[in-house]
Amino acid sequence: MDTNHGGKLLSMIDISKSFPGVRALDAVSFSLSPSTVHALMGENGAGKSTLMKILFGVYTKDSGKIILDGEEVEFKNPKAALMRGVAMVHQELNQALKLSVMDNIWLGRFPVVSPYLPFTSDARAYEMTRELFRGLGVDIDPKSIVGTLPVSKRQMIEIAKAVSYGAKVLVFDEPTSSLSDTEAEQLFRIIDMLKRQGCGIIYISHKMEEILRISDEVTVMRDGKRVATRDADSVTTDEIISLMVNRPLTNRYPKKDSEVGELLLEARGLCSKYSGVKDVSFTLGKGEVLGISGLDGSGRTELLELLFGLAKKESGELYLEGRAVENRTPREAIRNGFALITEERRRDGIFSILDIGENTTISSIKKYKKHLFLSDRAIRSTTEDSIHKLRIKTPSHKTKIRSLSGGNQQKVIIARWLLTEPVVLMLDEPTRGIDVGAKYEIYQLIMAMAKEGRGVIVVSSEMPELVGICDRILVMSAGRVAGVLDAKATSQEEIMSYALKYVKGPKNV
Repeated sequence: MDTNHGGKLLSMIDISKSFPGVRALDAVSFSLSPSTVHALMGENGAGKSTLMKILFGVYTKDSGKIILDGEEVEFKNPKAALMRGVAMVHQELNQALKLSVMDNIWLGRFPVVSPYLPFTSDARAYEMTRELFRGLGVDIDPKSIVGTLPVSKRQMIEIAKAVSYGAKVLVFDEPTSSLSDTEAEQLFRIIDMLKRQGCGIIYISHKMEEILRISDEVTVMRDGKRVATRDADSVTTDEIISLMVNRPLTNRYPKKDSEVGELLLEARGLCSKYSGVKDVSFTLGKGEVLGISGLDGSGRTELLELLFGLAKKESGELYLEGRAVENRTPREAIRNGFALITEERRRDGIFSILDIGENTTISSIKKYKKHLFLSDRAIRSTTEDSIHKLRIKTPSHKTKIRSLSGGNQQKVIIARWLLTEPVVLMLDEPTRGIDVGAKYEIYQLIMAMAKEGRGVIVVSSEMPELVGICDRILVMSAGRVAGVLDAKATSQEEIMSYALKYVKGPKNV
């Protein structure tokens, strides 16, 4: 092991960490040089986030050393890390949604009128936030309430907050998972600016193309161990995948071997009352995987919410196997055979204080009633069957879901909805923040659902994903259907041209 810290901004040496039933990190060493981007890669559960949470003071290491700027450190909490110039932008946003943007950025260190007058100054906070945003090229009103903003803008707020600490080490955990291509380019410009200022960037992502584009070094982890560190310009995507999963992954997408059958679902002129969906019509066949593409704010998520009864319908008709259905509420939608896997796992997907068994069975809980009580045996049997079928990595069915990696949390949510035996399964960004191995397994689950004759609707920001797994792609633009394309005959350029169809001029916006 190399213990020479000369020229290194950060060195983490032989870091080990265990949780009950799991050895999360096994003597992992990692180093970061100034003015570099060092990518940290691995499947979900490989230990990446655990290693970074130890650096940031969220977890306490069992053994090992952390050297920052030549001095051994151990941060007891995130505040201590921030005060020493280590900042982290987490994949799962944890913000005060009812407060303003500037309140969130300066929380705990709100500017005062002067050193002699210890009164907080909204005017000063506003100007400081505007100056911060100007420097980063971010266009967000500092007085906006965070909970009213889309996920992409909330992500940029967290990035700006991390930069505001003047950190020397910045950790980005899946920073582009909620960003459009334009916003991602903006982030890359910010990262390049920080590099030129001497910062060291640790970049966690499952997007191979962006990793190889912006990184100087790449470290791959697997099963709690570091397996390799390479110069980014000397490694290929295939090599990284092979190191991550310990096997060659020749195809990113499984072969779809089901045929599209008779009409299952038909929407006619759907309009939402408040969310901007306008006159949307489409069809979905039995065994079909229908993709929904579009720019951020195009109405993709809002359409799924309308179909599931989360948004109020103003007009239009919905037919399931020729029968008119209303889906006025999610409960009614579930009774009619609809299931929705939402975009944000942490906010509205998982019940973080409950265990895996409870999260898996909660949507079909009536099945496990025995007289006046729930059958623990039936819940356990069903959960363990789901764990086995979906390859969920967990010590047991009683493990709290919040302790699982993002990919395994997503599998639990999918297992939950599969138990409701849906006729129409809707997935909003199902592979966001998930590694290539887990992505492939989720694609296989989608294909299996289609093969059983169910209809599957997938919203995704990743156009290659839609082209790879879908039969047709419905493109949304400004709340309307801009076109429906054959996934096997289209291109990313054609999809993008349709996505811009109604947002080119002010008359159509």
